[in-house]
Amino acid sequence: MKPSSHYDAIIIGGGHNGLVCAAYLAKAGRKVCVLERRHVLGGCASTEEIWPGYKVSTAAYVISLFLPQIIRELKLKEYGLTILLRSPSSFTPLPDGRSLLMGADADLCRREISKFSTKDAEAYPKYNAFLERVAAVLEPVLSQAAPDPLPLPEYWRNVGLGKRIRDGKKLWSLYGALRELGADLPQAVELLSGAARPILDRWFESDVLKATLATDAIIGAFLSISSPGSAYVLLHHVMGEAGGARGVWGYVKGGMGALSDAIAKACRDMHVDIRRESPVRQIVTSRGRAVGVQLEDGTQIDAKVVASSVDAHLTFEKFLTPDELPDFFREAVARIDYSSASAKVNLALSEPPRFTCMKDAPGVVAPHHHGTMHIGPSLDYLERAYDDAKYGRPSEHPILEMTMATSVDPTIAPPGKHILSMFVQYAPYKLRKRGRESIPAAGNDSRPLLYDDWDDIKESFADRCVAALAEYAPNIPNAIEHRQVLSPLDLERTFGITGGNIMQGAMGAHQLFCFRPVAGWADHRTPIRGLYLCGAASHPGGGVLGACGKNAAEEILRDT
Repeated sequence: MKPSSHYDAIIIGGGHNGLVCAAYLAKAGRKVCVLERRHVLGGCASTEEIWPGYKVSTAAYVISLFLPQIIRELKLKEYGLTILLRSPSSFTPLPDGRSLLMGADADLCRREISKFSTKDAEAYPKYNAFLERVAAVLEPVLSQAAPDPLPLPEYWRNVGLGKRIRDGKKLWSLYGALRELGADLPQAVELLSGAARPILDRWFESDVLKATLATDAIIGAFLSISSPGSAYVLLHHVMGEAGGARGVWGYVKGGMGALSDAIAKACRDMHVDIRRESPVRQIVTSRGRAVGVQLEDGTQIDAKVVASSVDAHLTFEKFLTPDELPDFFREAVARIDYSSASAKVNLALSEPPRFTCMKDAPGVVAPHHHGTMHIGPSLDYLERAYDDAKYGRPSEHPILEMTMATSVDPTIAPPGKHILSMFVQYAPYKLRKRGRESIPAAGNDSRPLLYDDWDDIKESFADRCVAALAEYAPNIPNAIEHRQVLSPLDLERTFGITGGNIMQGAMGAHQLFCFRPVAGWADHRTPIRGLYLCGAASHPGGGVLGACGKNAAEEILRDT
């Protein structure tokens, strides 16, 4: 066996949360090592030059949720982090030739929404104000470890008086914050636990406005807009102020990997040892305590603390043996829902999409290219896309959430070229078995699209997504110079996310706050002493937040 080395803390995974955790530990004087399985840092928040001259944000593509506190405390702007605003921020073309364009400009939103409903134009600012009130109450909850308030069996965990007091203070603080909502509290409770569609139906009458807003309730989740829990996903996407104001999303200059690179630079200046291409085989334990890790090549690295930024399945069911964990905990981990229905298609284009409804000129970047471009014109369209997926079929008419960061950031592509990022719903990870049924392929292709293996059908499904966009922007098929297709299976294999779930576990009410990753262990600790979770598998969950890493570091420092 190769010689061992020793650290105060080892971080498994060099995604943004793992790097944030490492930075805060190093800032407190700890000797830290980060182990990344891949050749590139950032996890899902990475950038790769997959075609010459194109810097592609292969998975995550926009930023807003990342805590401004982390940007300040780690001085990330000094390390090169630049966030570019998107204005306008949302564009939805319609089959009848109309469109809806929205953004932070209140006058623009009023004019655009009024084309469909003057009543909705008046209601929209009130809706935003309501969401912002709820978000302002909940955002402090994101920046600290979740409490464990449930009266669970004492043999599950020995909880000290200090933790009980801290948890009580957190719950009392949350109770006081919720009180500030006053008469809005019942609506806020529905927003936290209910379905998006009935909420949007009460607020608005225009189908295109509701459909545009509803896409935020399902992106990254295997839910329909009528599913309980989808409303929280809607709220989750309007939190965060990294884009300059609450709910404003931006692009990271140089691609999403530039965020991870900035954190990595901060880490290196604090003498963090970052090792790429260092996959972990197992977490090494002794007498119920984590004492280090063993790499795939046999190298053992010792540490007083191990913090895992990968998901709970990998941490507890791959890196540990069953006899190292209590039965109740292992069974709870096995029940975690990783349902996923998302795919990613990245396109290198010779010119921007030319939307017929906007009469786009060839090669011209227009304001509606700046933000998210939605293919999902109605609520029924969104519902039917889910109907296919719940039976194990990729959506016949997929929902596309598209961004073109080159509209404001020319540094990531050759001159005159563009990168179009398609985040696609629904592409269920678990496909129905071949032979029972088939669905038509895209366009004029009469051959059936068989669907039991993503490796067999992903290119055909990507053809379907391109065809869906071409109905609104006919120039797209001929403008494509390169294409990358990441099925849910590819997302799992490439980024190490179980089931291709970008949130490291579904974001339903039963897997959030004090239930994440499992009830009784919401404070980043685990039944293995010295082993912590610091990734999106822990509170507050998925998205490019950084909060999971920061909060975990604070709890580790409290213990050590």
